[in-house]
Amino acid sequence: MNKSAVLAIACFGLGAAATHYYDTRPATVPAVENAKTPPAPAAPDPELAFASIKFPEEPLWAYGFDKTREKGEIAKPQNPPNRNLRQNEDPNEQTRMRKIEGSDASYSLVDVRDGQNVIDWFPNDHAPMPNVVQHGPARLGKTTRGCGSCHLPNGKGRPENAGVAGLPPSYFIKQIQDFRSGKRHSADPRKPNTNTMIELAKSLSDDELKAAAEYFGSIKWTPWIRVVETDLVPKTRIVGNLFLPLAQAKTDPIAGRIVEMPENEEQAETYRNPHSGFVAYVPVGAINKGKDLVTTGGARVVGGEFVRGKTTPCITCHGPDLMGAADIPPIAGRSPSYIVRQMWDMQQGTRNSEAAQLMRLVLTELTQEDMVNIAAYVSSRPPTRAAVKQTE
Repeated sequence: MNKSAVLAIACFGLGAAATHYYDTRPATVPAVENAKTPPAPAAPDPELAFASIKFPEEPLWAYGFDKTREKGEIAKPQNPPNRNLRQNEDPNEQTRMRKIEGSDASYSLVDVRDGQNVIDWFPNDHAPMPNVVQHGPARLGKTTRGCGSCHLPNGKGRPENAGVAGLPPSYFIKQIQDFRSGKRHSADPRKPNTNTMIELAKSLSDDELKAAAEYFGSIKWTPWIRVVETDLVPKTRIVGNLFLPLAQAKTDPIAGRIVEMPENEEQAETYRNPHSGFVAYVPVGAINKGKDLVTTGGARVVGGEFVRGKTTPCITCHGPDLMGAADIPPIAGRSPSYIVRQMWDMQQGTRNSEAAQLMRLVLTELTQEDMVNIAAYVSSRPPTRAAVKQTE
């Protein structure tokens, strides 16, 4: 029996506000009046852009926050990377050369933090980094940063940004174009790296964009996140929108969240080791519940009758192996924090490409729990292309 659901496609729009002015003529003015400059139109209320977002229902953990946004809270611009020594750290420790297991390279902490000259612990893992991946858009000059500084040289990314390895170049390019045009931004205006991404996207030349898309698209996505069902998680702190453990013991209730953190904080944070992955803690039972939504959309057969589910099965577009096709991105084995963040962004209408608007229809009836379950299952799946059955 076909378990796919049928979607009705609807259009939506945003209203625009108009401003006006008027002149006042005193009763005793002479016949000839001097020209007057009309008053400047009132600045638009920046909160109008977020008026439709359901902040009280936001999956805060997916954005790396633990408190609901208050009116007027927006992200501060991120400082461009530099090689300055930190005043609160020993200068000798910051400049001491270091090594990590399995790598022949040596870097200091100053080198690791220099996002305008991205380090590469394992250059043999991939083709040489294009200039834009290692050094950033040339147009930004001293304020630039290389793509690899956040997404890592192998494109694996981290929970607070995106894994871009293995994305179809055409999809990669379309997302950058959406950032440029304003069709894509974060549903939480406090998230600073989204604004940085928008600035970088607007600064990329066409050649730089093509080079980055083809480079990351050529890198195979391999397992990077370990998904673990649990009732309890370690106590954490949030640094740069990333969960970091305060202790190894699991003592805090997971409370319906996904808590994604480095397997090894020192390797991931201090050294930016692209071989050191992440563990994602998810609620007990989330994977099986997610499998139902991903593969059937929650459809049922009741009394011999087919009852459609609350959503279209993810496999309908992303494929039975969730590895995507053509311009549809692969999602198997990717960060569950990122997956929930993007589902919420699209549901709230802050991703507005044609494909994202269709996804919004798919997501309309999903609750935060549904999104957690879907992400738990999708992230637990091996990122490998399913074998094609041969027929005579």
